[in-house]
Amino acid sequence: MLPALLILQTALPPAGAVIDVPVPPLDLGEVGVELDKVPPPEIPPEIRAMMDAAMQSGDESGLDTIVKYARFADPGSRDLTLRRATEWREARARARNQRVRQAGAFELWTGRVELGGFSSSGNSDVTGLTGIADLTREGLRWRHRVLAQADFQRTAGVTSRERYVFAYQPNYKLSDRGYIYGAAQFEADRFLGYDQRYSASVGAGYSLFRDAALTTDIELGPAFRQSNLTDNSQQSSLAVRGSLDLDWTILSGLVVTQDAAIYLERYNSTVRSVSAIEAKLLGPLSARLSYTVQYESQPVNGRVPTDRTSRASLVYTF
Repeated sequence: MLPALLILQTALPPAGAVIDVPVPPLDLGEVGVELDKVPPPEIPPEIRAMMDAAMQSGDESGLDTIVKYARFADPGSRDLTLRRATEWREARARARNQRVRQAGAFELWTGRVELGGFSSSGNSDVTGLTGIADLTREGLRWRHRVLAQADFQRTAGVTSRERYVFAYQPNYKLSDRGYIYGAAQFEADRFLGYDQRYSASVGAGYSLFRDAALTTDIELGPAFRQSNLTDNSQQSSLAVRGSLDLDWTILSGLVVTQDAAIYLERYNSTVRSVSAIEAKLLGPLSARLSYTVQYESQPVNGRVPTDRTSRASLVYTF
């Protein structure tokens, strides 16, 4: 018995020694796992189809909505979905910038032509014809806007309403929202008391809101105005000019607009407001109803301070 215990004690390692037990390598195939064959994440076909439809139509807001909800519907592909939308937007912006750089002076113009009738009250209580052309050219740094308007009514050989406006405004963009503007305007409306009125202004503008549903621009700056009045007198004065331009898409095809401008000057201050609602009819055609109020603080003798004009017209947009 004693010799057997001695042999066993000799074979055992000393107390505290580390025993190195060999472990055979793990074969992942034995447990059904093949790491090198795990497929990478992909955008689900349904989400990709919706993104393709938005991209083909150029609908950036629609694409943003798809990306927003797709990232919740399939979290595994959310980064791929966002990356694909971002790459499309960047490529579209590069293509547009290249097209703008290469465009000529008479290209890239968009706008609207409005023809219809009006009814006015104040210094002339008549109905007649109205026409407006409003054109805009968007460049990388410059925006140009040209506006021409005419109201005319003649009955039994007598002209009872005659108003002409021509305006040009260049804007230099400082950022996506801020810009510097210049504005020049000619008006002729002897029923308001002036044969010609010339205005010029420079200042700063800012876009408070700028998205698919709502755009709002405000402007403020010094101005100079000269009026040749119907009583053969002339008024020239420095002024302060401010304006508001709001477009709000309430529903698809239904737009409410509010344009307002004010000139504060020594002799005669002017406030003009145009409120309108426009409904899409067919293709580029829309129906528009508008209401204009113009206030002159010190009108020529025999004139009332406020004129009101209601218009109903068809609008062609291009």
